[in-house]
Amino acid sequence: MSDNSHLLEIKDIHKAFGGVQALCDIDFDLEKDAITGLIGPNGAGKTTLFNVITGVFPADRGEIRLAGQSVNNRAVHERVELGIARTFQNVELFENMTVLENILVGLHTRTRCGMIDSILKFPRIRREEKQARKRAAELLEFVDLADYAPRRSSDLPFGWQRLVEVARAMAAAPRLLLLDEPAAGLNMSETRRLGDLIHQIRDQGITILLVEHDMSLTMSISDKIVVLDQGRKIAEDTPRAVQSDEAVMAAYLGKAQH
Repeated sequence: MSDNSHLLEIKDIHKAFGGVQALCDIDFDLEKDAITGLIGPNGAGKTTLFNVITGVFPADRGEIRLAGQSVNNRAVHERVELGIARTFQNVELFENMTVLENILVGLHTRTRCGMIDSILKFPRIRREEKQARKRAAELLEFVDLADYAPRRSSDLPFGWQRLVEVARAMAAAPRLLLLDEPAAGLNMSETRRLGDLIHQIRDQGITILLVEHDMSLTMSISDKIVVLDQGRKIAEDTPRAVQSDEAVMAAYLGKAQH
């Protein structure tokens, strides 16, 4: 039976590519309205786990449950519709589209009108388009990029493009938001602003799973830390406890155990 305090349950997940075991026996839960940091050295399996959760790769074994409902057989777009959204390690924006248009793309999963409706331009289409533009503008205001709405996304600094990605993911109205290295390319001031932004997202009732190499940011904003090493979970605890865990220091910080 699922625990009502958990939004996402990850049970006994295994994933291999050829002879390489990328994930083995991964098992942890994400509490509702909480920020969980997912850390580990390069090659630990963090992005692979993101891809399994979002449906890019099927798990070889195990189960992913969202709000008590299995999503194992759900396609990527179906998981988005159920409330799972993500950003990417490498920025995935439409470079020739404006910043505003990129956000509008993220809103398409929450629109109801089809192709015929759009061609015929029924009044409800115009209302929906107006509402979508209003929501997109609100999201850009939320990430402090409202003034750049008409600019091509490729013209923005790399760090700002990451914020556009966050806004686009928010456009899907997620219950669960997976952030893959959102601070990459940000300076110290921008990173502090990002930390505040992630807290504001959480305060809207959105559960967050964060992969981020900036340990200062991860430890300061996360309620819980899960540590992977070579495809296995080696620790799951509060940030303070994880920082003093000998297995974590050996695997992630490169210190010998005594």
